[in-house]
Amino acid sequence: MCCIPQRLGQMDICKGVVSLATAAGAIYLLYKAIRAGIKCQPPLCSASPICVARLAIEREQRGRDSGELRRLLNSLECKQDEYAKSMILHSITRCVYLLESEASTCTNDDITLVGSMLDDKDNSVKIQALNTLKAFSGIRKFRLKIQEHSIKVLELISTIWDSELHIAGLRLLNNLPLPDFAHPQLRRVMPALMEILQADYILAQVQAAQLLSNLAQKNDLLYDILNCQVHSNFLNLFQSAQPGSLLHEVLVFAERLSEGRSSPHYRAVKWHYNEQSVHEALFGDDSRLADRLLALVIHPEEDIQIQACKVIVSLQCPQDVGVRPSCPPSHSYFNNAE
Repeated sequence: MCCIPQRLGQMDICKGVVSLATAAGAIYLLYKAIRAGIKCQPPLCSASPICVARLAIEREQRGRDSGELRRLLNSLECKQDEYAKSMILHSITRCVYLLESEASTCTNDDITLVGSMLDDKDNSVKIQALNTLKAFSGIRKFRLKIQEHSIKVLELISTIWDSELHIAGLRLLNNLPLPDFAHPQLRRVMPALMEILQADYILAQVQAAQLLSNLAQKNDLLYDILNCQVHSNFLNLFQSAQPGSLLHEVLVFAERLSEGRSSPHYRAVKWHYNEQSVHEALFGDDSRLADRLLALVIHPEEDIQIQACKVIVSLQCPQDVGVRPSCPPSHSYFNNAE
């Protein structure tokens, strides 16, 4: 009987050892599971930005093609719902930026495939397709092919009132040299571009101003811009309360228009303008642009000051210009202010 307590104690010790062993085994299995989870790679078709970024890093480390971009493009050819197409396009865009050498191996057929998404009924798919084309436009060999879609892009931004679509479409257009065959369409969409410029959405306004500034340097489009109708409060774009990014772009736009209308090529023709046109708002006899510019000369941001001064200089009458209604020598815009 005296051995019974001793044996019970030994049994308790054994049970404890077994419990510890079981716990250790469980911990080890848990560790293996966690370790396996960490090592586990997500599906190659994952739309996760982290997945795409990791592929870029792996490619740099291993010096080989990940194949991710080609898999995504192949999956885009399959029948997908709108959400899946948006996610695939989003991942393609990231791949193009992160995996440039892989993107360079793509073909014009791939650009055509992405461009076909502009005809999708869902606006989110259109926006992602525009972003993807913008990414591909950074690769020189694709620019001519992407230019073929410029007419469609102009149609989209002029017929669909969606700020995100406007931003995506205008960013793409601003990243491309627009071909001459797009000029007739540009004339048709000029009122829409001017509406976007006057809309209350800064990012879209900045992009619209940039595009209009570029178009103002085209001799065959200058009059269409100057004669485009604007709202009565158009000069509010030049108020010092506007964000600096927008102010700078509209000042560049005004400078380009001023230089264009003062060129010998443009002055060779006598032009007529609508009463509510851009020309009358900026350069007409009743324009208050001079007041806006003088206020901007003391703007807190130096680049705004400089650009305002450039517009003022461009508004001065050229030395070889005689009497013209738009720039009479008897009274300069800034004579009174001086």
